[in-house]
Order: sequence, then C-alpha cells, then structure tokens
Amino acid sequence: MDFFNVIKDRYSCRKFDSRQISKEALDAILEAGRLAPTAKNLQEQRIYVVQSEEGLAKIDSLTRCRFGAPTVLITAYDKKNVFVYPGGKRDSGIEDATIVATHMLLAAKAAGVESCWINLIDPEAVAKEFSLPENEEVVMLLDLGYPAEGARPSSAHSQRRELSETVQYL
Repeated sequence: MDFFNVIKDRYSCRKFDSRQISKEALDAILEAGRLAPTAKNLQEQRIYVVQSEEGLAKIDSLTRCRFGAPTVLITAYDKKNVFVYPGGKRDSGIEDATIVATHMLLAAKAAGVESCWINLIDPEAVAKEFSLPENEEVVMLLDLGYPAEGARPSSAHSQRRELSETVQYL
C-alpha cells in the first residue's frame, strides 16, 4: 500500500472481530517498531504482546478501550536508558516510545490490520498488573485486529485543520 494511502486510510478502529492477526502481520508490525528512530539510537522501547485470554482480561480490567481487539501491545520504555536533553528538564523516553508506536500502527494498516491508540489508562496500574520492571514506564496500549462488521472511522476522522493554521515558515 502506498504510504500516503496508509496515513490517509488509517483510523482508530473501535470495533474488532475475534479473528487473531497472523503471525506474519504481527512480526511485520513489531519489526516496524524495531526500525523506528530513537534518540542516540538507544532503543529504549519495550513492547509487550498481549494475546492470551488472561492477559486480555487484565487489559479489560484496566481500560474500557480494548473494543474486542484480539491483540494489544503494551508500549513502554526503560527509564534508565534515555537521552537527557541539555538543561536536564526532559528526556527522550516518551517521544521515542510514541515514535515506535506510530511506526507500528502505520505498519498495521499497511498489513491490513486495524489499530487503536489507547491512552485512557493508568500507566502505573498497567505496569503493576503485568508485573513489569520498575525501571519501565508504560506510555500507551495499541489495539490490533481486523475490523468487525460495521466498524468505521469516527465522524471527526476526516476533520483536519488547514496547513496554514498549524504551520509557519520562519
């Protein structure tokens, strides 16, 4: 699929059917995340694949936003392996994890898999429920699956501001 069609056609799917995504599609999605750029190439992302009934039940106890997805990726980063910006007020952890997640959701669309970015979570509760290491911070969840009948983009999906409203040339 052409890149611009991928970014144009991708939407937040909020109604998945029960079919599990193929191992090949999942591997391609995870590989896209692996190839994402990170500050100083630190690759501090940590991706946890949740597909078991037990794991998905845990996700359901943490958010109402699984929407029946048969696969959920927990995206986190290693807080001890980040680039700290000059001035010491920011580090690269959250932005690197979100770049990785964005690569994965675009790769999902290219592989014929729909996704939904979930940030309606308590990151600490997710980490605790899945017994993640203390040095890792959860950033978001990524639902993955095939759309159920009737799934469609939200009515706001195609509403975008004009470039002139968001871009300035200096």
